[in-house]
Amino acid sequence: MRALVYDRFRADPRVADLPDPVAEPGGAVVRVLAGGLCRSDWHAWAGHDDDVTAFPHVPGHELAGVVESVGAGVDPAWTGRAVTVPFVLACGACPTCAAGDGQVCPHQRQPGFTDPGSFAERVAVRAAATNLVALPEAVPPAVAAGLGCRVATAHRAVVARGRVAAGETVLVLGCGGVGLAAVQVAVARGARVCAVDVDAGSRERAAALGAEHTLDGGADEAALVDAVAGWSGGGAHLAVDAVGSPATCRAGILALRRRGRHVQVGLLPPRAGAAAVPMERVIAWELDVLGSHGMAAADYAGLLADVAAGAVDLDALRAPGDPVGLAEAGRLLTTLGETPSRGIVLVDPSR
Repeated sequence: MRALVYDRFRADPRVADLPDPVAEPGGAVVRVLAGGLCRSDWHAWAGHDDDVTAFPHVPGHELAGVVESVGAGVDPAWTGRAVTVPFVLACGACPTCAAGDGQVCPHQRQPGFTDPGSFAERVAVRAAATNLVALPEAVPPAVAAGLGCRVATAHRAVVARGRVAAGETVLVLGCGGVGLAAVQVAVARGARVCAVDVDAGSRERAAALGAEHTLDGGADEAALVDAVAGWSGGGAHLAVDAVGSPATCRAGILALRRRGRHVQVGLLPPRAGAAAVPMERVIAWELDVLGSHGMAAADYAGLLADVAAGAVDLDALRAPGDPVGLAEAGRLLTTLGETPSRGIVLVDPSR
């Protein structure tokens, strides 16, 4: 099969012919029809993720396609079905998975990080019964390819973890893929949204998706917090940090009103430094500070229903232009660290 690989961190990606994956017992092989190019792929390529340990490495963790084969113990009815999968592949056998929390499975694997990824014509999926998500006819694979990381992550952060309600004010810090999806999800739930980013073009995209107000993320902390307080009438009900820096984490918490909720989606890698969380404010104002890490396959039904109903418009979250082929995906991958997001770039591995 054709696949995009890189031979060491920061090496130029190349298109190579690799052996087709084989469905292991309990697993499946998916023929990839479309994938999504995400900034997390850049972090892995740049050497920021300890999970990438073997080369040549196939990146890519957002995908949709058709089940081509299944391993022993998997219902053969999956074969030929259009599916997507979460970027966290849960083991399906531990107490955490039994509780329905596969997104934080202690034995998780991740395509494009621990395992070969989806910038290939085929990808192996472990624990198929736990991780395969059947797509309704209203959500074809070309549309669903960006769900696996950014949109699913944003949906769960805003709806399940953030408990957004109609009429509330929501602060979204960072207008990349996750942030733009968070804007759209919050607006669809009837919330008023203020979007923050250092890039003017990204703020414009947020406004086009329904953000009522936008702010330049280059402002100092005090000015940003004051601006949010003025816009929201005393502080946001909910803040979502989709950047993952010590500064945005702290600013999101300080911009909340009393009894507000902060959801941390950006990963805050150790190399970025420790976040100075203002715990005195958290305690005195009874703030909720919540982590959010993807979405388990079992929870996709609500997201897919929103997509099918048009409440979440994946086409509006896409970057302009047609899906790119593997070689162009490799070129774009190396630029993601310095390029502002203009939406989800889709990858067609057959090209």
